[in-house]
Amino acid sequence: MKIAALKIHFFSELQTIQEDSEIESFFFILTEYLQHLRRIDVSLNPDFEVSEEDLGKWNAIILELKTEKPIQYITGEAWFYGHRFEVNENTLIPRPETEELVEWIVESIKNEVSSIKILDIGTGSGCIPIALKKEIPNAIVSAIDVSEKALEMARKNAIDNEVEVHFILQNILETESLIEKYDIIVSNPPYVRNLEKQEIKKNVLAYEPHLALFVEDSNALLFYRKIAELALTSLSPNGKLFFEINQYLGKETVELLENLGFKNIELRKDFVGNHRMICCEAPLTPIGGIENL
Repeated sequence: MKIAALKIHFFSELQTIQEDSEIESFFFILTEYLQHLRRIDVSLNPDFEVSEEDLGKWNAIILELKTEKPIQYITGEAWFYGHRFEVNENTLIPRPETEELVEWIVESIKNEVSSIKILDIGTGSGCIPIALKKEIPNAIVSAIDVSEKALEMARKNAIDNEVEVHFILQNILETESLIEKYDIIVSNPPYVRNLEKQEIKKNVLAYEPHLALFVEDSNALLFYRKIAELALTSLSPNGKLFFEINQYLGKETVELLENLGFKNIELRKDFVGNHRMICCEAPLTPIGGIENL
């Protein structure tokens, strides 16, 4: 089958499930993945012949896409901040709004000349610390996750991207203190409340790890409180804490950080206008006792 005819077949099979723009994106991801053809190559070679063997692979993937399985889990890879990452069912798929968080961190320390220490909490595929290490080579970067399977993937991604990141298996909710001081602590923790599940698309709800996604409605800021409390004693003077947050809980997250004594709190919107990220600085002296907050 010619590649032009395959494109028509691909669209016809998926049009009842996905929007045309999404199908087109999937098609060109797969032409690179299966045929090693870029978009321009497909345009210039509409008569490119797809072998029977490869056609079988295309049809198998079409069946998976009909179940709304994320294409990143089908190909086993995703791109984040210009770098390739392997992903599987043990790791969340990196998202564009998280790239904006990384960009904010890079901007905030681009003029630093001395080596800085960065910690990512809940690293998943390792996309945040690896991207930061690529952009800030002199940084000393560490990352924590509760899942050994996720850390296996993160370690492989660090090797593939030729950076050194120190990965730590640790349950942050059971952590009493961090063993080092950091200039930057960043986290994209679980923040989707169970009440918001009806808003989640099937391709996320059915396939991505719930451990990394959901929190109880009654304690939606559980991870933010714990990480912020740890940051009080683990950030260097004027160190910064960055979070990706639940778009519906921006005000509540700001109030939490204010009550803990953080200063220069800034809430930012993502590229679609949702409150999605926050940055604050450690107080010079932690106020009160954490147990009283």
